[in-house]
Amino acid sequence: MVSDEQLNTYRVEGVKVRVIRDAEPKNDVLGIVVAWNEQEVLIRKQNRKVLQLPRKYRIQPADQPRESSSS
Repeated sequence: MVSDEQLNTYRVEGVKVRVIRDAEPKNDVLGIVVAWNEQEVLIRKQNRKVLQLPRKYRIQPADQPRESSSS
């Protein structure tokens, strides 16, 4: 799980992130971090829709190569 400090850095800097939900790249969510709490994170997609996702998913900058979700 990504730390509060890292999520705050992504939010303040407006970093586009990739939320890896499973092994299929087509199921990834791309957007910016809006807010979070202990269990969930809000991601605003490019089309301005906001998704509420569990923090258990891997979150990484979208410009980095996709990491495996198996760890």
